[in-house]
Parts: sequence; C-alpha cells; structure tokens
Amino acid sequence: MSDQPIPLDAETKAIEMPESHRDELRLWLRLLTCSTLIEGEIRRRLRDRFDLTLPRFDLMAQLDKAPDGMMLSDLSKRMMVSNGNLTSLVDRLVASGHLERRVSETDRRAQVVNLTSFGRSEFRAIAAEHEHWIADLFGDLNAKDRTDLMRLLAKTKLSARRAIMGDDQ
Repeated sequence: MSDQPIPLDAETKAIEMPESHRDELRLWLRLLTCSTLIEGEIRRRLRDRFDLTLPRFDLMAQLDKAPDGMMLSDLSKRMMVSNGNLTSLVDRLVASGHLERRVSETDRRAQVVNLTSFGRSEFRAIAAEHEHWIADLFGDLNAKDRTDLMRLLAKTKLSARRAIMGDDQ
C-alpha cells in the first residue's frame, strides 16, 4: 500500500475549505462531480458490456427518434459536435452495419443517415439496459427526491440561460 495521499476532487477540496469558496462555486463543483461520476460509469458500462462508446450511443439515440433518418448537419447541431467528428462516428457505424447513408432527395450535396434494422434492434437492446443502469445509479433517491431534483435542476437551467442570454429572455 502506498503512503501517497488519495488525490481529492475539486468538490472535496471546496468542502474542506468552505471559507475560501462561495456557495455557488461549491454548487457548481457538486453538479460537475455528479455529472462526471455518472458519465464515467455509463461510458465504462457501454464499453465493457457492448464495446460501444458514449458518442456512438448518443448518435444512435438521436437516429432512433428519426425513423426517416437525419441530415448530417442537423445531427451535428443536435449533438453539438463538429461535422468532422460526426463524420468519423458515422463512418464507423456504417462499417459495422448499424447505419446507412444516402444522398438527400432535396439537396444532392447533403447526406442523410439512418439506423439499419440491425442497428435499430441493437440500439434498443442497449438502450433498455442503459435505462436500468440509470435507474440503478439514482436508486437511492425516492420519488420525492427525484421530483425535487428535477424541479431544482430546471430552475438552475433557467437561471443559467438567463445569465447567458441576458435578463430579457
């Protein structure tokens, strides 16, 4: 066993020295820690169980909601990733048989991608397991806790949007 101290995350450091941090900063660090912890576990489970990355899962989730497919430009905006990053994700999923791509009927310069029947079937099986993982990760929260947290996070989202966009929004 090493005599090295266990490194502390930013939230723990803020809690241990609260006089040097405002409540808002500690709140931000708590949100970030929770998000990072949950996302890391979901990434690990997707990789270990399905040999799938979270970005590929997210791309398939977007396409599962669009039975007729989506243009790459719309997917890029929706996923908030560059066209270049999206193209490489699409290429890998086309190669694995999960997606197909075609030229748009309305704009010959644009490409439309959609899930193949194999891709849709695989995604839905993965998504069902993913839903159980999320339930497990939030398992210690009762119905009232979840309702309260949703309400407070909605309020937080609105506050952040107002700060970003200005008070006239």
